[in-house]
Amino acid sequence: MARSQSPSSLEKAFYLVWFVVRGRTRRIGRDHASVALAHTPRLFLRSENLSASFSSTLDAFLVNLPIPRNGDGLHLQVRALGTQQQTKAKGAAKSPAASSADHLKRRTRSAMELDRDLYRRYASPADGGHVPVMLGEVLDVFRPPHHLRSFVDCTLGAGGHSAAVQAHSEMQLYVGLDIDPMAHGMARLRIEALLDGAPGLKAYTQVRNFKYITSVLTNVDENLLNHGVDGILMDLGMSSMQVNNSERGFSVLSDGPLDMRMDPQGSLKAEDILNSWPQNDIGRILRDYGEESNWHYLSKMIVDARVNGGLHSTAELADLVRKASARSGGRHGWIKTATRVFQALRIAVNDELRTLEDALYACFDCLSCGGRLAVISFHSLEDRIVKRTFLNLVDRVVDVGIDQRHHEIKKEVGDKKGHILTKRPITPTQDEERLNRKCRSAKLRIIQKL
Repeated sequence: MARSQSPSSLEKAFYLVWFVVRGRTRRIGRDHASVALAHTPRLFLRSENLSASFSSTLDAFLVNLPIPRNGDGLHLQVRALGTQQQTKAKGAAKSPAASSADHLKRRTRSAMELDRDLYRRYASPADGGHVPVMLGEVLDVFRPPHHLRSFVDCTLGAGGHSAAVQAHSEMQLYVGLDIDPMAHGMARLRIEALLDGAPGLKAYTQVRNFKYITSVLTNVDENLLNHGVDGILMDLGMSSMQVNNSERGFSVLSDGPLDMRMDPQGSLKAEDILNSWPQNDIGRILRDYGEESNWHYLSKMIVDARVNGGLHSTAELADLVRKASARSGGRHGWIKTATRVFQALRIAVNDELRTLEDALYACFDCLSCGGRLAVISFHSLEDRIVKRTFLNLVDRVVDVGIDQRHHEIKKEVGDKKGHILTKRPITPTQDEERLNRKCRSAKLRIIQKL
């Protein structure tokens, strides 16, 4: 039976749905797509019964739809075209000011101009030219008229931030902490060299975890916390000397022992976790601390490796991740998967997230009225904790007694204790990202005590 020259609307709709469903259930090759696209326009455009709006939409679809490449699904192109049309409609409805506001909501990039001379001056030659991240933005946090008579650097690292902040005209007391003895030793030499030009400045450095900041400051001066300190900085990123030292076990690309301890005196190593912890606990670490989607299979492979003696080097762990990623396709390649695995193990070994939360509360309590706490984080887990803790510090809930009638602890929110100066985190400038690719994920948040 010959096909009607003017197919019904129902028939046309059937053909459209059929092509989309075919694209979902079967990958269409170039030949199939060519035939379909050659006949479909005539089939639809011959009709005179379609409404104007439906006809125009269909015309736009058929004209703009490219011939699919071999293996491409037609449904993907339909979805992409629909997204483009929705984006155009939203863009036309919004004013330029609204579009700009949406961009700011997604990311607040620093508006400061990169001072290259400043970065060269405070880069650490002993650390392979390690550059302090967002140095200009950190200096701006504590710049006059903000008073900075006392300052604490909770993460000395290579000492780049500290060396720059010490130049503040009002600086009288400096305290530097680092849990890593190697980083502390290098930074201490650098800071002592700077003290020759500042005879009125008292400086103290200690190998301590920043969660013990209260006891450290009490040991420096028992009356110091009566007033508090004017500025505290926490740079949560790893220094280049830690990553580049293969003996520390932090690097994915170099072979070394599975250590990953920030404090060499710590009892737990990454090797202990991989070779003795239950599979469920290893999977939880990879899922929660590494945000790794393939955590279940990776944890199974790690446990299965114990049959052959277990994992004892970073190269063995990286090779295991590479094989697992080849099986599942990975996410952006095996190196990024391995980076997430190494991050998860490092966080577990050093109990980084719980330590960070405890330290944030302790640091805020050590601030003077008007004092500022600046925190630079480098992954979403850290930034989430900083954001949540800052919000809790602003409206701190305290116990005020027991309600005898309901046998419950009564809580109330007192006066605001602080003010968050960064509604959204500040990220590096594009110039800094080009200069130092390691800073791309950095986020700066600032809170001021009232």
